[in-house]
Amino acid sequence: MSEHVNDVTRRTFVRGSAALGTAALVTPTLGWVQGSDKIKVGLIGCGGRGTGAAGQAMNADPGTVLWAMGDAFDDRLHGSHRSLQNAHGDKIAVTPERQFTGFDAYKKVIDSGVDVVILTTPPHFRPEHFAYAVKQGKHCFLEKPMAIDGPGVRSVLESAKKAKAKGLNVMGGFCWRYNTPNRECYQRIHDGAIGDVMAVHSTYCSGPLGKKPRRANWSDMEWQMRNWQHMDWLGGDHIAEQACHAVDKINWAMNGKQPERAITMAGRQMREGAESGNIYDHFGVMYEYADGSRGFHDCRQMPGCWNDNTEYMMGTNGTCFVNSWGPTQVIEGPNAWEYDGPNPNMYQVEHNELMEAIRGKRARIDDTQDMMGSTLMAIMGRMSGYSGNPVTWNEALNSDERMGPTTYDMNASLPVMHVPLPGKPVSWNKWRGDNGSA
Repeated sequence: MSEHVNDVTRRTFVRGSAALGTAALVTPTLGWVQGSDKIKVGLIGCGGRGTGAAGQAMNADPGTVLWAMGDAFDDRLHGSHRSLQNAHGDKIAVTPERQFTGFDAYKKVIDSGVDVVILTTPPHFRPEHFAYAVKQGKHCFLEKPMAIDGPGVRSVLESAKKAKAKGLNVMGGFCWRYNTPNRECYQRIHDGAIGDVMAVHSTYCSGPLGKKPRRANWSDMEWQMRNWQHMDWLGGDHIAEQACHAVDKINWAMNGKQPERAITMAGRQMREGAESGNIYDHFGVMYEYADGSRGFHDCRQMPGCWNDNTEYMMGTNGTCFVNSWGPTQVIEGPNAWEYDGPNPNMYQVEHNELMEAIRGKRARIDDTQDMMGSTLMAIMGRMSGYSGNPVTWNEALNSDERMGPTTYDMNASLPVMHVPLPGKPVSWNKWRGDNGSA
């Protein structure tokens, strides 16, 4: 593991991210949309989550308009545009000259005059897109995960520092942090309702995601990108791409405390067909903390199996069970409590609060500390599962292993990496031959 990259260590991560979190509470935002009552939104990544986020942004403020759109593929962009226009009418102000496709579409959207960008492409591209958006002075919504490897995490942290200096809002897509029942429940935990949290168990057990059979006219690159959730270099494997929500619940319950290391048992049993790529179908992770507390996370994507998405927290003075979809939030012990209140759409709450911050109606939003802590924890779990060895926080953060190619060509020949075998890790750096491309 490298020790360069500005000598990034666990200690500097804590210090830097804590400072960012404090700034989010006390630094007033700029009245950013100067000389206009409109907030111009740019959508980068026009899949289902991006289309949904853009719609929520349109509902969040009377002055929001969708100004520009970008995606790797023309059909996805135009499908998203039709859907949004049918739902939001004149608020979709994306003229043909502000519809961009290709790997450089993100720059064209960002440079089109937008005020805020929604970054919802496959996660591999998130650090690069965020860096350019911050450089150009744009508020940002970053869907989870925010990176898939150590170099990506470091890039996002560096961009977040620059965003803070510019007074930009940075919101992360860990949507359960904006869920009203969970907010009250986890705040009670932080206030001591179950004493010191000693163990947290979270699950994200579900069926596999959909696959797209290869068409004769699709290149290797196009085929992989259309099946991106199944390719480790595009999504980071399902522990990072999907189950990171459940990893985030551990991080939330622990109030941002960083684990010393992750120890994972993982593998691939049931995935079939070329479109299933090279990712695993199950992970079981134990996160060890310096004070002796533990986090346990189980996730899988297998058909025909029992599904579960819950959290269980054990403290020195009680326990807490959460089924967010219920919603069910129950604390047992001397401070027994059960949530019984409103449950507004958390996705809408996210964008309502982001637009309020952009308007200057609330303090600047900076989700950096929470979103990057949870992202790195998911990466630790995957790295340990792939290698068959414990992986420390510092090893994951300082890793030089950058997943995927470093140059992008839709017509490129791009063999799928072998499925990693624990004890016999596959190196992306070696696969590329360190020349930047496949």
